[in-house]
Amino acid sequence: FQSNHEGALIERVHAAQQQGVSYLIINPAAYTHTSVALRDALAGTGISFVEVHLSNVHAREPFRHHSYFSDLAIGVISGLGSEGYLLALEYLLRRIRAE
Repeated sequence: FQSNHEGALIERVHAAQQQGVSYLIINPAAYTHTSVALRDALAGTGISFVEVHLSNVHAREPFRHHSYFSDLAIGVISGLGSEGYLLALEYLLRRIRAE
């Protein structure tokens, strides 16, 4: 799922909970530094997630160094481009198999 709209992302997180989803991969993009509402949705559902960023946020402007999500995430992958999504998926698949 992809959306540039905060409300749509929040609704999708809640739908994932209703569907019994155990894990998410999320790239909050610019919402990383601004969205308490999306953070609250993720925290409220209790769904475990991996936070992914295409660029290395720590190599960018200082305001981009803070994430509202990292302390809730299982892990964070940053700066590896689209391969970060594959790495997150591989990790979650291994985790599911180990359960």
